Amino acid sequence: MNYVRTGMLMAGLTALFGAVGYLLGGGGGMLMALGFAAVTNLFSYWNSDRLALAAHNAHEVDERSAPELYGMVRDLAARANMPMPRVYLIKEDQPNAFATGRNPENAAVAATTGIMRTLSYEELAGVMAHELAHIKNHDTLTMTITATMAGAISSLVTFGMMFGSRENRPNMIMQILLSILAPMAAMIIQMAISRSREYEADKLGAEICGNPVWLADALAKIAGGVAHTPNETAEAKPATAHMFIINPLTAGGMDSLFSTHPDTGNRIAALMEQARAMGIGRSGGGFMSQAAQSPWSGGAGRQPGPWG
Repeated sequence: MNYVRTGMLMAGLTALFGAVGYLLGGGGGMLMALGFAAVTNLFSYWNSDRLALAAHNAHEVDERSAPELYGMVRDLAARANMPMPRVYLIKEDQPNAFATGRNPENAAVAATTGIMRTLSYEELAGVMAHELAHIKNHDTLTMTITATMAGAISSLVTFGMMFGSRENRPNMIMQILLSILAPMAAMIIQMAISRSREYEADKLGAEICGNPVWLADALAKIAGGVAHTPNETAEAKPATAHMFIINPLTAGGMDSLFSTHPDTGNRIAALMEQARAMGIGRSGGGFMSQAAQSPWSGGAGRQPGPWG
C-alpha cells in the first residue's frame, strides 16, 4: 500500500507541475513546464549523490580508514543481498545518517561522527540497515526526484510571474494565490512521500539487521541528540532534511502535513510491534548475536571500541 501511495503522490506532483505551467502559460506553458520537469529530473538522477554528499562535506572512508563502520556496512549489504555502497563520514556532532544515490549500484551511505559516539554497535547496525533499505527500495531516487520537482515548482511560479506573457498570465489575485498555494502543495506532497518511505525503510531495515529493537533504541537516542545538538549545515540547506533518518532541523513532531518524517514515537511503536511479531525481545539476536564478535562489547580479549 505504501508503494501505491507513493506512486499516486508522485503522479500528483507531476500533475501539479503541469497545472502550474498551464495556469501561467496555457497549453504551451504546460508543455514547457513538463519539459522543465524532465530536464531537472534527469540532472538530479545523475548528480544527486554528489550534490548531497558535497553539501554536508562528507568524505569517503574505506576498510583502512574506518574498518568497523565499513565492515558493518559490507556485512549488512551482504545480508540484504545488495551491492556494497560507498561509505562516508560527516564531521558533525549531531547524531544522524542518510543514504543517497540513483540505484543500488551507484549508492552511498553517510554517518555523522556524532552518531558513532552516541550509538552502540548494534544500534548503529540498525541505522545502517535502515539506510540500506532506502537504497534497496530505490527511495533515494524517489526522494531526490520529488525534492527536485518541489523546488522546481517554486522556481517555475517565480519565473512565470516575472517573465510570462501578459496574455497568458493570470490576474493579480490568481498570481498571488498561485505563488503561495502551488509551492505549499508541492511541499505537502513531498513530505507525505518522505513519511511513507520512512516507515517502509524502518520495517525492511529491521529485517536486514535482524532485530527491530536495535533500530527502535537508535531512533530514541538520535531524536534526543537532535533535540540538543543543532546541525548548522542542515539548517543552511533545509532541502536535504528529508534525507536523514531523523529530521535534523527539529527534535520531533506529529505526523502533520508539514513534517518530513513520521513521529519518532510512532516509528518506535511500529518497530516494537514488529519485534513482538518476530518473537524478539531486547536480548534477542540478529546481526551480532554473540557479544564476543563485537569489538564494541568489551568482551573477553576485546578492547572497547569508539561506540561502547
